[in-house]
Amino acid sequence: MAIMTPAALQAPAAPPTPATRRSRLHRREHMAAAAFIALPVIGFVLFIGYPMLYAVYASFTRWNGLSDPQFIGLDNFVAMANDRYFWQAMGNTLYMMIGIPIGLLLSLVLALALNRKMRGTTFFRTVYYVPVISSLAAVAILWQWAYNGDFGLVNQTLAIFGIEGPNWLQDASTAKPAIIIMSVWKGLGFAMLLYLAALQSVPRHLYEAASIDGANPVSQFWHITVPMLRPVTFFLVVTSIIGGSQIFIEINIMTPEGGPEFSTASIVWYIWQKAFQYSQMGYATAMSVVLGILVFVVTAIQFRMNRRSEFSIE
Repeated sequence: MAIMTPAALQAPAAPPTPATRRSRLHRREHMAAAAFIALPVIGFVLFIGYPMLYAVYASFTRWNGLSDPQFIGLDNFVAMANDRYFWQAMGNTLYMMIGIPIGLLLSLVLALALNRKMRGTTFFRTVYYVPVISSLAAVAILWQWAYNGDFGLVNQTLAIFGIEGPNWLQDASTAKPAIIIMSVWKGLGFAMLLYLAALQSVPRHLYEAASIDGANPVSQFWHITVPMLRPVTFFLVVTSIIGGSQIFIEINIMTPEGGPEFSTASIVWYIWQKAFQYSQMGYATAMSVVLGILVFVVTAIQFRMNRRSEFSIE
């Protein structure tokens, strides 16, 4: 008779339960997901996170971009508070943001016109969108020529109506409005296209129900169209403010010296001048930090206002 050993008497191992198999599958999925997002996260840390943290540190130093930074505390921020050119550049930047509501209004008008069923709408959509995809440097050079006081196209057009145009970019009173007009023209097609897409997504039965209730076209526009366009308007306002605070290429090409009497110098142009022309990298970094904080605060306010408006509608 065979003798059973203790090992032989042991019960066979139980098969893995569904919960065990599910947990293993989850771990594998998490590892695969981590591998997919590792490169973007590493790229963000190396090329955005670390430079931002170093910029905050550099804002408290005297640094020319080549030698070792020397810690000087709040001296850069004190100098900034007493720098009239900094405040003038900030004022110029805010002034040129006047073009944001003007551009949004014109874009909405164009979108409403192109949303109607008529011939040639595809052609006009293309024409209005061409400046958006055109090189900003090329557009700035084109408008610089058009604004020339002697032979520019703008003054030649005004002369047809008996108006003597100024030397737009060489006059402190007209230089900023000239850049605003060019910026509005450049971005008109982008906002128009977004508004047009939003208009075409509005359910037609809302207008039909409003017509049955006796609402006129103006009332339909304010109570149906405008609320339905609010998400697009919010997006355009936020992105336009962020982009407007960073205006640089137009200034650097059309008015390379910051315009007559420093009238067109934007804050980003002034930061670039301090950093790369005068090698005051620490001071320029301090201005960049202040600009970043201001943009963040304004964007946060816009998000809060948009959230409140949504609650009021509900």
